[in-house]
Amino acid sequence: MARAPERGRAIGATAIQLFTKTPNQWREPELPPETARAFEAAMVRHDIAVAVSHDSYLINLASPDDALRAKSQASFVAELRRAQRLGLAFVVSHPGNYLDDRARGLTRNARAYAECLAAVPGPVRVAIEVTAGAGTALGASFEELAELVDRMPARAQARVVFCADTCHLFAAGYDLVDDFDGVWRAFDRVLGLDRLAVMHLNDSKGILGSRLDRHQLIGEGMLGRGPFRPIMTDPRFRDVIKLIETPKGEDGVTNDRRMLRRLRAYSRLARSGLGTLSPSG
Repeated sequence: MARAPERGRAIGATAIQLFTKTPNQWREPELPPETARAFEAAMVRHDIAVAVSHDSYLINLASPDDALRAKSQASFVAELRRAQRLGLAFVVSHPGNYLDDRARGLTRNARAYAECLAAVPGPVRVAIEVTAGAGTALGASFEELAELVDRMPARAQARVVFCADTCHLFAAGYDLVDDFDGVWRAFDRVLGLDRLAVMHLNDSKGILGSRLDRHQLIGEGMLGRGPFRPIMTDPRFRDVIKLIETPKGEDGVTNDRRMLRRLRAYSRLARSGLGTLSPSG
């Protein structure tokens, strides 16, 4: 865990997203105090401004299976506790899969989030991520995310913000290519841009509305370069944590370094007033 800030700095990152446990196992490791202290010291030493975690892929807080939902809640509570001990700003979380009935799934999902947050009082917040909407996944529309939060008690709502993944938005049918401003106007109207805390900047292998959650390198997928330039320069997104989840390649660092340079180049070129961007930036 304490190596995460160093690994972030190695690719030129100033913000990192991490797993506090193996994401495809139910095992919940304890986080010793010395590990938390070492992590906090490494954040300062490597000049990482902010860190968030992503919850386990196994968690399904909307499941109609009582045993699985209880197991998921225990895992999510453990995730919140580890995040709290590490001083993380947010836990990014996908809404659940309803499997049986969408409305009942939303109710189960909202109740589970609220119970987990109540079990871990404190400053850590949940950044609920917009999904691509495959299968029975909840959260592929702004309206459904709003309904999910509306079903929580006020105390839980106050600790919920949102994470917008550009690949997921496009796959869910939000046209960031030809209606960039319209997408964000809709987000603001339904959810509020003041509650947009995290962005995952990923291009998409799937076409608009494909429901395909397949990330591509920035500027090399169906989104192209167009949406990423305003994201990097629009003052509305200035304070939003921006993270990449793009394909890692063979060595795990070269692509990430290249993607961060590319995004920063978009920002510099836009500020300079130049209208062209190199696809190999």
